[in-house]
Amino acid sequence: MFQLIIKMLGLLIVLAGIILIYDARSITKKFFGFGDQNEGASGLKMIGFIISILGGLIIYFV
Repeated sequence: MFQLIIKMLGLLIVLAGIILIYDARSITKKFFGFGDQNEGASGLKMIGFIISILGGLIIYFV
């Protein structure tokens, strides 16, 4: 039962990372008010990629 809960948590983490990658530009426009939105969007995409990898590792090793 505990493994199932951890795997579901890993899936939610992967989902959050994918959402960050896909919607990075709109999230940047909505929440951040600095001028260069390209840097903000690429930063969110990198963070989303790292979060997705961590979630995938959780799913793989549990």
